Amino acid sequence: MGESKRRKETLGEKYGQESNILPWLPVTKTQASQFVQLSTRGAWIGIGTLVAVWITIRFIGPVFGWWQVD
Repeated sequence: MGESKRRKETLGEKYGQESNILPWLPVTKTQASQFVQLSTRGAWIGIGTLVAVWITIRFIGPVFGWWQVD
């Protein structure tokens, strides 16, 4: 009997399904990886927005006379 057949008999209905990260947490490894990708992209968007706002406040606003930076 091959290894895959033995594994299929052992696991039963769970054969071929992705396992959870923790037994008590219903999140699969693929879902966790997707969350990390999404949160990383969100962090870079936040960093870019922060830089754009800082440049606007520090340089663009005073050049156009919208306000003065003391």
